[in-house]
Amino acid sequence: MNKFITSIKNIFAIEDLRTRILNTLFFIAIYRLGSYVVLPGVDPSRLKTGAEGLFGILDTLLGGAFSNASIFALGIMPYISASIVLQLLTIAVPYFQKLQKEGESGRKKINQYTRILTIPIVLAQSVGFIATINADAIINPGTFFTVSSMIIVTAGTLFCMWLGEKITDKGIGNGISMLIMIGIVSRLPGAIIGEAAAKGVNKSLIFLLEMVVLFLVVMAVIVLTQAVRRIAVQYAKQVGGTTQLDAQRQFIPLKVNAAGVMPIIFAQSLMFVPAIVASVWQNQSDLATYIGVKFSDYTSWQYNVTFALLIIIFTYFYTAISVNPNQIADDLKRSGGFVPGVKPGRDTSEYIDEILTRITLPGAIALALIAIFPAIALLLGVTRPFSAFYGGTSLIIMVGVVLDTVNQVQSYLLMQHYDGMMKSGKLRGRTAQPISVAS
Repeated sequence: MNKFITSIKNIFAIEDLRTRILNTLFFIAIYRLGSYVVLPGVDPSRLKTGAEGLFGILDTLLGGAFSNASIFALGIMPYISASIVLQLLTIAVPYFQKLQKEGESGRKKINQYTRILTIPIVLAQSVGFIATINADAIINPGTFFTVSSMIIVTAGTLFCMWLGEKITDKGIGNGISMLIMIGIVSRLPGAIIGEAAAKGVNKSLIFLLEMVVLFLVVMAVIVLTQAVRRIAVQYAKQVGGTTQLDAQRQFIPLKVNAAGVMPIIFAQSLMFVPAIVASVWQNQSDLATYIGVKFSDYTSWQYNVTFALLIIIFTYFYTAISVNPNQIADDLKRSGGFVPGVKPGRDTSEYIDEILTRITLPGAIALALIAIFPAIALLLGVTRPFSAFYGGTSLIIMVGVVLDTVNQVQSYLLMQHYDGMMKSGKLRGRTAQPISVAS
């Protein structure tokens, strides 16, 4: 506890870091306030209290902005969709592949294309959002309301995008991910209070057990997020003038869950297809009725088995497009590195691909289990809002963003601590690494 308090004091003792944290809190406060500003022409007292299905997931990620019919109703999600599209284009289109290899300048161009693509995406999604608003809540429905709401929602998304970039530049980083995480965390206190009230005094022991299980699930997600398989890499001796540096050994870290949360997002978007298709023939076929009923209930075993299989498939797919063994092998060969016992070039690529395939399977299975755990928690008596935090998209995003933020703060502390010693003139000597000099 003392170490934790000391770390907090160190964080706020550095003026620049303290300013960045306060800026982040300020931008987050603006984002949360905007989530409660209702669209003009909508009566908030007549809105539905909650959303279900895909809209319920979206509402959770947006911290209730969707169900509130706010000016931030779509939040940063259209920008995420545009980012996914651009990421897929960097694999399929040679022009975007070239941009990706151009370094910082190419990254800036891709970011600019992402911003431009966000506009048509949010305009299209705003039409669907307006259609979900309860008709009784719209005071003067018509073309003017639809067009004005589309413009306001689009402007709200662009403003959220600007807030995310400001958090990245002026705050502690991870601006876009931070906004999503804040939306998720904003629902957690209410979910815990609702669960405690539902259990009451008579079932307080069950509530404590649920909190322990939640803690264990969070620890499991942290392990899955941080787990890596390290491949040893040897670099040849480097000779410069009369100095010869010893060969260095480094590692290639391959993440067990390289795909992150994307397989769950892709799988969830497809899980609504069977129910929609079955509804067309619902009155004509018993099989269609059966499929429609089972796939409309996310606690059914049919739904969860299909969901888990899709997650495993998409994990392999997204890992294949995000991690390129050929490029890793080429980069190693150009830099003079090699995997001990493996020939550079094609053999190295095949070796990395084989290891990646092996570690992806347990990662995909673990990701699938985490994704279906909220349904299991709901069947065991946990309330619906609280069960959402036992896994799935919400928990993985929340854990990932928190870990990234903590790592950034720690790195910043180390950097500032080093600069502080330099300024005070109390730089301590460090043990030198041995360097062999050629005779």
